[in-house]
Amino acid sequence: MVKEAKLALEDGTILYGESFGFETTKTGEVVFATGMTGYVESLTDPSYKGQLLMNTYPLQGNYGISEEWFQSEGIKAEGFIVREESQNPSHAKSTKSLSDFLAEYSIPGISGVDTRALTIKIREHGTMKAALSTEGIEDEELINIAASQQDIEEIDLVDQVCVKEPKIFGEDFKKRVAIMDCGIKNNSINALLKRETGVVVLPYKMDYKEILDYDPDGVLVSSGPGDPTRVKEAINNVRKLSERLPMFGICLGQQIIGLAFGAKIYKMKFGHRGINQPVKDLRTEKVSITSQNHGFTIDPSSVKDTSLKMTQINLNDGTPEGIEHKELPVSSVQYHPEAGPGPHDTDYTFDRFLKIIEEY
Repeated sequence: MVKEAKLALEDGTILYGESFGFETTKTGEVVFATGMTGYVESLTDPSYKGQLLMNTYPLQGNYGISEEWFQSEGIKAEGFIVREESQNPSHAKSTKSLSDFLAEYSIPGISGVDTRALTIKIREHGTMKAALSTEGIEDEELINIAASQQDIEEIDLVDQVCVKEPKIFGEDFKKRVAIMDCGIKNNSINALLKRETGVVVLPYKMDYKEILDYDPDGVLVSSGPGDPTRVKEAINNVRKLSERLPMFGICLGQQIIGLAFGAKIYKMKFGHRGINQPVKDLRTEKVSITSQNHGFTIDPSSVKDTSLKMTQINLNDGTPEGIEHKELPVSSVQYHPEAGPGPHDTDYTFDRFLKIIEEY
């Protein structure tokens, strides 16, 4: 039997659809991602913590679920909004349906929504707080739930997804990178391991002296969710470690590095999420298509008064996609070179980082 689901926006809009996944009520920001594939990777990406994910491509779930595609130990998004949910997945590696996957992690889904119209609304008005319910809550109550939730800038989302204890991978490799974990994706870890580089994943709050005790050859400041200004310990660690070791940041990691050296951050109107963002390298003039997932960015006008310089820009809106320190071996990118989902145009950035480590 079809069960109704509702999506309420903070401006009073109510959208009705069909329920799938788990019967519950969840709140978060509604954000849209533009990839035709990759719903498993997106749902398990820690950067989607605190958000209700909507895919603009209309059909979701058609190739099922495989743990090989996970970017963390489970779903991190708060809910899933789709035009059509496939109930008959077909893929050799699939072990379950999208609905069963959501149910396993107590996540609600709503299908039958006009995702094109909702995407246009978000592009016009900006990211909106929302509540998704499959429990039959009255419209007005659900609108109040959506509007009264905390702003994402007020929530310590990184604390909800980062490791609490160190995790070590590839102990037999000669080189080792310490990952300052703010919500690392599995693909980032694997990108280093396949290059015969060991990894130690450490809590971002760990004191920089304890990080050095692991004798790393370099530091990766990871991607993750939420407002980077709340991750003060990571910002301080970047300041302390940047003169001692080569450093590379991804997504939230770029914003943290920017803050550590005096740049400013702002919240974007609706962010960049998807696998088709064009990025131009200002040094080579080469354009790459990238995977992205972020709602905050460095203010480009604030970079000129720091010891940083911009190395890459987004061709859609000119926002910084790469920065590097003018003297220290510190660099970062705003996109996801590890993909998952997404193109592999920028996979070379890991090679560049490891080359810097070798030359340091």
